Amino acid sequence: MSGPLRVDSAGAAKGTQSVTVGAFNVGFIFESVDSGKATGGMIGAFGGTTRAKSMLVGVTPAMMQAITDAAYADFQAQLKARGFTVADHAQLFAAPDFGRVKAMAAPYEANVRLDKKSNGKATYYKPTALSKQFMLPGDIESSGMSGMGLTMAAGTNQYVVSQFAKSSGQAVIDVVYLIDFSELKRPGAFSMGGLQISSGMAVVDDYSKLKLVSPRGGVTAITVDQPISVEGDFASKQDVTKDAGLQKAANVAGGVAAAFGFGGMRFGKSKTFNFTAKPEYEAGALKAATLANARLLDQLAALR
Repeated sequence: MSGPLRVDSAGAAKGTQSVTVGAFNVGFIFESVDSGKATGGMIGAFGGTTRAKSMLVGVTPAMMQAITDAAYADFQAQLKARGFTVADHAQLFAAPDFGRVKAMAAPYEANVRLDKKSNGKATYYKPTALSKQFMLPGDIESSGMSGMGLTMAAGTNQYVVSQFAKSSGQAVIDVVYLIDFSELKRPGAFSMGGLQISSGMAVVDDYSKLKLVSPRGGVTAITVDQPISVEGDFASKQDVTKDAGLQKAANVAGGVAAAFGFGGMRFGKSKTFNFTAKPEYEAGALKAATLANARLLDQLAALR
């Protein structure tokens, strides 16, 4: 069984004292599509597949920016509280080689693959205090041509940041979080009744991590391996599925046909949910981010 965090190259963080936070990106999922295995009962006779599309509405750019700024301020404060010396990021941004960093248009929108049966769309914000938005290799897996470009740019960024860390003696920290507005219970969430979705809040696993680029050239990566969830009711869920009656009729007909040996008709089920953010959304998202800050920084301090 996996633990709450996964650590790679722990030794690179040993002895770290002075750090610069070069990148702090908070992503917000605003659309996700989840597909499940064949459902049970009569539907299972012909291999129906459950599919749920969830969309977040009512969260403004101003809200996402405010969450990002507050999470960044909390991260800086927690670093200092654990005894780290936090250097001004302006030194990194003013370094001669920093002009080679491939900055992204902020905020950055990406198609992300959450797991084998789930895809989403997310918008990544940077803190107002950081003049440029950039990422390092492995921060996100964006699909399409833009994803290929992001991967190439991240490699260049890694080199520039590593060179700065070596010349300055300061470790550079890169943080990325992905916040999910719907709590989908995976795996085992699929049944004849459809996907089990609620309006929980979570910093999702795999896509949320902290990297420390050491002056010695190594990179420690601390990855969230289990979602960091906050309980609460942060959005009202509404089933806005179109043609649900036609789907049901087609599935019943397909099941009857399969029972009489006329082949496996595969219609499946499809649901569409709108999640309208409640006033509690902003506080819930920030709480999830600050909990992630604490968990990751406790681990980083222990590695030091």
